[in-house]
Amino acid sequence: MACNDFIMYCVVAGYDFAAVLEWFAERVDRIILLFDAHKLDISDEFSEVIKALKNHEDKMRVVLNKADQIETQQLMRVYGALMWSLGKIVNTPEVIRVYIGSFWSHPLLIPDNRKLFEAEEQDLFRDIQSLPRNAALRKLNDLIKRARLAKVHAYIISSLKKEMPSVFGKDNKKKELDLLQSQDFTKFQPIKNKLLETVDEMLAHDIAHLMVLVRQEESQKPVQIVKGGAFEGTQNGPFGHGYGEGAGEGIDDADWVVSRDKPMYDEIFYTLSPVNGKVTGANAKREMVKSKLPNTVLGKIWKLADIDKDGLLDDEEFALANHLIKVKLEGHELPNDLPCHLIPPSKRKMVG
Repeated sequence: MACNDFIMYCVVAGYDFAAVLEWFAERVDRIILLFDAHKLDISDEFSEVIKALKNHEDKMRVVLNKADQIETQQLMRVYGALMWSLGKIVNTPEVIRVYIGSFWSHPLLIPDNRKLFEAEEQDLFRDIQSLPRNAALRKLNDLIKRARLAKVHAYIISSLKKEMPSVFGKDNKKKELDLLQSQDFTKFQPIKNKLLETVDEMLAHDIAHLMVLVRQEESQKPVQIVKGGAFEGTQNGPFGHGYGEGAGEGIDDADWVVSRDKPMYDEIFYTLSPVNGKVTGANAKREMVKSKLPNTVLGKIWKLADIDKDGLLDDEEFALANHLIKVKLEGHELPNDLPCHLIPPSKRKMVG
């Protein structure tokens, strides 16, 4: 749901928009703010969203998406403008982390910053994958914050009770306090030092002991990996899982499905100076990057196409690589493992 739609929904439903956001912010591990590099602006509605997330800045990350749609020099200006705009809204001692890239598997419109985008993509996925491992520590930190807020609240209530006149002048004193005019001060409790000492003991000793135990437990258990969706079948980036219509096309054909386009791929193959019927990885790469697909996607295509794992491609493997590039460019998903109809006939015994 878009930001404006969410705000409108809250208004129509009679919800307190800021309170709804605060409720979600308290319960999530990561908050990601999305911006488009080619139409950067922070609307009044989006600004209200960010302000409603106050006190949760440590959970915030920013994604500057569609950065492949502008030139490098313009991208630098956009990044600077974004940081300047965020600095006026997000009050944090540290600069908020911004991930720059084009966060989908389609070809890059302007591929000049390919390596930067891929490094940023990997950093973002590692950050998300680390969340389960840090969940227990986050909950402990929330407990500490709540305990300290409870102490502050107790001191404030106790102080207000002491300042309130016992008989005369109560109404005038309430008017001075404004927001508390409707409150019954007789129900305000005096400070209970014993309870505060218990809270201090917990913060000083019990929480510290729990922190050590949590870190020990986390270091001993295997790293939890986020699975499903974009994380399925990989630890190195957003590859998707299974295969779609394009990769499955021709699954019932008796012949190799790539053979219909192989003559066209052969013409390219023989311009790449094959030696002993094979082209080197460097020569194949120069041709494959012309697709403008991200290196993470091309790397997966290479692993699928290099069936004998010798770091070289023969004419069939090269044709297969180009077929998989075509499949991806048409918007379909790549297989995690080659289905039978994509394996060259000469390689089927090797794979089987």
